Amino acid sequence: MKFTDLSINQKLIETTQKKRFTELTTIQEKCIPEILNGKDIIGQAETGSGKTLAFCLPILHKIEPKQKIQVLVLTPTRELCVQVSDVFTEFGNPLGVQVVSIYGGVGIEPQIRKLRTADVVIGTPGRILDHIRRRTISFDSVAFLVLDETDKMFEMGFIDDVEDIINHIPQNRRTHMFSATILQGDQKALYRHLHDPLIIKTKSQVDRRHLRQIYYDIYEKHHKFSLLVHLLRTNISGLSIVFCATRRESDIVAQNLRHHGIKTQAIHGGMRQQKRLDSLEALRKEQIDVLVATDVAARGLDIKNVTHIYHYDVPKTSTEYIHRIGRTARAGASGSTVTLLTEPDHDNFRRVQENDELLIEKAPFPKFQKVAFLRRFNKNRKKHTYYK
Repeated sequence: MKFTDLSINQKLIETTQKKRFTELTTIQEKCIPEILNGKDIIGQAETGSGKTLAFCLPILHKIEPKQKIQVLVLTPTRELCVQVSDVFTEFGNPLGVQVVSIYGGVGIEPQIRKLRTADVVIGTPGRILDHIRRRTISFDSVAFLVLDETDKMFEMGFIDDVEDIINHIPQNRRTHMFSATILQGDQKALYRHLHDPLIIKTKSQVDRRHLRQIYYDIYEKHHKFSLLVHLLRTNISGLSIVFCATRRESDIVAQNLRHHGIKTQAIHGGMRQQKRLDSLEALRKEQIDVLVATDVAARGLDIKNVTHIYHYDVPKTSTEYIHRIGRTARAGASGSTVTLLTEPDHDNFRRVQENDELLIEKAPFPKFQKVAFLRRFNKNRKKHTYYK
């Protein structure tokens, strides 16, 4: 199905043409007509499937500008909030729709001023609640509520906040929930906020035809970083994301990669918001070759041309593994995911391999140069220690 076949505002069609969008993705083809028909949606969409446009286009078609806040989209992270806001802004501007992004880590006064003329609000739960308590936001006119990356919101402990926010929104609204995985068990309690929802599932998140999955069994823990440097220097095409388990490890690995001449930035939840956005923008503009990240970067973010994913620290579950590798092998392109496995990672790796959908093959151990890993960076004296 083509975008030109949709029965939506012509200005929205023109924007898709400017962006050279032609064919709808599966989630877009299934969701857009149902949202236009007034159905509530529970959508499971693989990373990179185009789900933001799946709810953005029909919602923008149905709202009227300058009629107070009519749309609220909740996202679990600030980065995703900005990304979704960018999509709504790009498609909403030709319609005169005012979009405001609401998240923490930045001044609240500019947000308060912008909210006075907002039609669409994209926000994270904590800052939205802050505005509710300050009485600087009103959802009395909200007709559409979207919970984006709902499973991630559960994982991050935001569900009580989400419930609180929903209590401030009229019940005669349309509600749409989107996740990379279908909610399980107690998580389904959120379904009570939807009216006779339509459940839409897309295909498997792992496309074995285009994604090469390998692991290296590293017997000497202090060789892990040296192998990573070797692989990054060898695989020079495209962009790479290196996933670490903690904020501190992300910073240290990024610093060491830069020390060895690899253009690298880190991103994690402990950084100032602007610095996090700067890291993402540098990767998108290919000003750097490698992004070193905690799992905050694994969900929902639109980062194109990523060809390699490196698990410097192995994720605890197959679900998180899938979220990470969803950053590559998108839209029919090929990609590789590499797990650097040392003895402390074996328990996590066994849990990942319990997923029959994954096929991770052992790779022959290459020859590589051993390099120093600096635990401390000091202007006056640098302490060199081999690690991982």
